[in-house]
Amino acid sequence: MLVLLAGSAAGAQSGPIATAKQVTTSYTMDLIPSPDGKRAVMIRIIGGREQLFVVGTDGSGEKQITFDDVDHEDPVWSPDGRKIAFVLIKEGSKNIVHLINPDGTGSEAITPQTQSAIHPVFTPDGKAILYCTNDDLRPPEKNNSEIYAIDLATKVVRTIIAGGVNTYPAISPDGRKIAYRKMVGDMNSEVFIADADGSNIKNLTNDWSWEGWPAWSPDGRTIAFAGSRNAAWQIFLMNPDGSNVRLLAATEGRGTAPRWAPDGHTIFFTICRSSQERRGCDIFSAPVEASR
Repeated sequence: MLVLLAGSAAGAQSGPIATAKQVTTSYTMDLIPSPDGKRAVMIRIIGGREQLFVVGTDGSGEKQITFDDVDHEDPVWSPDGRKIAFVLIKEGSKNIVHLINPDGTGSEAITPQTQSAIHPVFTPDGKAILYCTNDDLRPPEKNNSEIYAIDLATKVVRTIIAGGVNTYPAISPDGRKIAYRKMVGDMNSEVFIADADGSNIKNLTNDWSWEGWPAWSPDGRTIAFAGSRNAAWQIFLMNPDGSNVRLLAATEGRGTAPRWAPDGHTIFFTICRSSQERRGCDIFSAPVEASR
C-alpha cells in the first residue's frame, strides 16, 4: 500500500514551472473563401512584403501566387471563382486594383492610373468592381475618399458615394444595397448603408466607438463588422437596419476584416497582437448559428 501511494505521488502532475514566450512571429491575414467554399485566398508577409496565397479551406495545397517585390492587399474572389482582384501597392506609385488568375497568371491592371485605389469588391453579377480611393495619404490624418464602380468591360468609372471619408464598400448579395465605413468628425468611424446608386444614406452603428469592415452574410440578412466597443477590436453582427447588434466571439487582440464562408455558417477574421509575448497576425474563425 505504501509503495502504491509513493508511486502515485511521484507521478502526480505539478503546476507550471515557467512562462512560455512566443519565439516566431506569423503575419497571416485576410482569409477570403472562394465562392464554392473549396479554396481561400489570404495574405502572408514574406521577406517584408505582403504576398497572396491560395489554400484549400481544409489547410491543404497552399500555394504562393505573387512573388514581386511589392505589397498585395485586399484580395477578393470574383463571383464565378475565376479571378482574384487585389490592390498592388508599389512605393512611389498610386495603388492600382489588379485582376489575377487563382494560379498567379494573367495579372491585369484595372483601375485608372490617376487614382490611388483600395478595397475592391465585385458586384454580384461579376460585371463591375466597387472600390474606394486611399484615405491614408497623410497618416495619421484622414483625407477625403470616394467610392466608385468600374465596369470591367468598358472600364467606365462611376462615382457612387462622395463627400468625406468613405471606404470599405460591401455590396449586398442582391446588389441593391452598399454597406461601407464613413468617418463622422475627426475621431469617429461608423458603418453606413446606402442604395446601390449611393442614395438613401443611413448610419447603421451610431456608436461612440470606432466601427468598420462591413461584410454581408450570403443570405443578406446579417452584416458583420469590426468595432472597438469593448475597448478591444472584436467582430460584431447586426441586422441590415442596424438593429440586434451582438458580439460574435470573445477575443483578445485587434480583430478586423470579417469574411463569411459561402454557406453562411462561419466567419473568418484576422487578429493581430502587439504585446511582447504574443506578436503577429493570424486568421481565426467562429461559428455563426449561436449568434443569430
